[in-house]
Amino acid sequence: MTYDEQLAARIRAAVTDATEAAGAGGSVGHREITMFGGLCWTVNTHMAVGTGEQDLMVHVGTDGVDEALAAGARRATMGSRTMGGVVLVAAADLPDTASLDAWVRPAVARALARPPKPGKR
Repeated sequence: MTYDEQLAARIRAAVTDATEAAGAGGSVGHREITMFGGLCWTVNTHMAVGTGEQDLMVHVGTDGVDEALAAGARRATMGSRTMGGVVLVAAADLPDTASLDAWVRPAVARALARPPKPGKR
């Protein structure tokens, strides 16, 4: 799988803006990680958003899936397995900064609200 460079650049900017707005900017606030041929952004050590092919992948939590599906997202799957708490939003449904921010900012806030994961030894 490859990812859309333009979508990745838009997500990168949105994550940076969202973490800075929350007072957690810079590399301390988020990291960009290559995963399964796509990109993932972690915030406060937790997965917030990612991209693969033509989709924005958003961690909405199991309690946010129904609302996300009602807003136009679809369930994220890996093979035949549904990824709990994660949805996909088509890049075509993200025509501008506001539509992208509507997905990225809550995901960043969700990740920031959780305590950081302990470091690996």
